[in-house]
Amino acid sequence: MAKRSLTSLSAADLQGKRVLVRVDFNVPLDESGAISDDTRIRAALPTITDLTAKGARVILAAHFGRPKGEVNEAMRLTPVAARLSELLGKPVVKTESCIGPDAEAKVSAMADGDVVLLENVRFFADEEKNETEFARKLAALAEVYVNDAFGAAHRAHASTEGVTEFLTPNVAGHLMEKELQYLQGAIDEPKRPLAAIVGGSKVSSKIGVLESLIDKCDKVLIGGGMIFTFYKARGLAVGKSLVEEDKLELARELEAKAKAKGVQLLLPTDVVLADAFSPDANTLTTSVNEIPDGWMGLDIGPDSLKAFQAALADCKTVIWNGPMGVFEFDKFAAGTNGVAHTLAELSAQGCCTIIGGGDSVAAVEKVGVAEKMSHISTGGGASLELLEGKVLPGVAALDDA
Repeated sequence: MAKRSLTSLSAADLQGKRVLVRVDFNVPLDESGAISDDTRIRAALPTITDLTAKGARVILAAHFGRPKGEVNEAMRLTPVAARLSELLGKPVVKTESCIGPDAEAKVSAMADGDVVLLENVRFFADEEKNETEFARKLAALAEVYVNDAFGAAHRAHASTEGVTEFLTPNVAGHLMEKELQYLQGAIDEPKRPLAAIVGGSKVSSKIGVLESLIDKCDKVLIGGGMIFTFYKARGLAVGKSLVEEDKLELARELEAKAKAKGVQLLLPTDVVLADAFSPDANTLTTSVNEIPDGWMGLDIGPDSLKAFQAALADCKTVIWNGPMGVFEFDKFAAGTNGVAHTLAELSAQGCCTIIGGGDSVAAVEKVGVAEKMSHISTGGGASLELLEGKVLPGVAALDDA
């Protein structure tokens, strides 16, 4: 889905224009209300600085938390405006509401190159309902629309889709463009062999992506809690490990589908077990054929990691979504950490490594190899849906290239 991007707009197109930019500023806060990770704010800087350098008047729209359509003082974007101001080295004006007299007045007072941050769009229930009148009011603040919020592109909301009915042109920002190039490119025109590593606790949350990847990949490596559903489907004893009883038949179907297509589907051969779900639990490493009663699997074992590393060695593109175990507990982080280091090494050898959002991103950052990856996706749900082959409403609404 080739979409028009910000790169197609020159200074002549943007000078003095009011540009509504949808960004993803849904950042985590610590107990004191301070931003604990500003990655998403920094990810939007290339688009914001490009626009201001071209003389545009930049109006940023973002959501924060889940206020459920009501004003929530704890979910105001005040700390975000302060951090953005520091990063840009210039003042960022924040409005009291994303629509209405205050927003209109602050936008009217803008000079070329100024930046205004609208208050949390989700303080209005009409945002998530994609209500036309709300979208029209939001769009009325601007003349041009840029969507740089890949993390929200799988939602058909007023600020991601509705506003495009009232503005033109509607283009992808630099972050959105990069996300689409890597994720869409990996699926549509990958350098092969193409491998996918899929982890996480439940098969149910990854059904669509597993089915899609089996259609497109040469190798699919599975880790995380979902492996025990596959083992139980094979008739193996899994102790107290997590199993989705209603997904046993699906697990058998996925294995059969991979075999029929000639796709190498790898499941771990050994696992690290615990006698309790706890960071200081007793541990035991066994073959998957010998899991004793009363124990639960919380990581892939060392032999499995070696097998995964061998399978990945000749790959030219690798997509990783989901951890190999409960990596938050140090005793059960070896599988996830090992995969992270392996992908960093493959990147250095010219392999295209794509980390698909969520816990995988946290894992590569924890291990300290995030900078070595080809691309780290900012959108968990959006990247999953794109890998599944779904159309993202926030992308579909943009102008075609």
